[in-house]
Amino acid sequence: MATRLLTRRVWNVAVKDFRRLPGPTATSLSSSSRSSSLNTSAHRQSLLSPSRPLFLSSHRCVSFNVQDQDDFTKRVINSDLPVLVDFYAQWCGPCKILGPRLEKAIAKQEGRVAMAKVDIDEHTDLAIEYGVSAVPTVIAMRGGDVIDQFVGIKDEDQLDSFVSKLIGQ
Repeated sequence: MATRLLTRRVWNVAVKDFRRLPGPTATSLSSSSRSSSLNTSAHRQSLLSPSRPLFLSSHRCVSFNVQDQDDFTKRVINSDLPVLVDFYAQWCGPCKILGPRLEKAIAKQEGRVAMAKVDIDEHTDLAIEYGVSAVPTVIAMRGGDVIDQFVGIKDEDQLDSFVSKLIGQ
């Protein structure tokens, strides 16, 4: 997953830089070479439009990794949206299965729910504060209050109903 996120960031930066490249100017190109120039806006657009569409989903914006206690307070406790907090560990096999399922359930909500990911090895204080004794643990929060939680792995239908319950309350 880290590789996928890194690839997306590199792609986005490369595309932004490419769009900033200056196009041909009338003084730098003759009219005959202007039509065959590789730097025309039509050519740039064709390079930016791959033959198959890229999957760009909105869950990128509502899923984030918690950086520290202040970040957790700002983005989870003080959030206007309900937030699912996924306590996980890099070495945890079930966490690796549950993470993508959670992201898919969050993406279905189209921005009505956010998801915070907390690595318990890096943020032990947060794990202790919320009573996390096993991973994966998922806590549903709204307005800084714990609404619901579960420990372990769930299937997609159970996750959808868990997220829907958080929104409906």
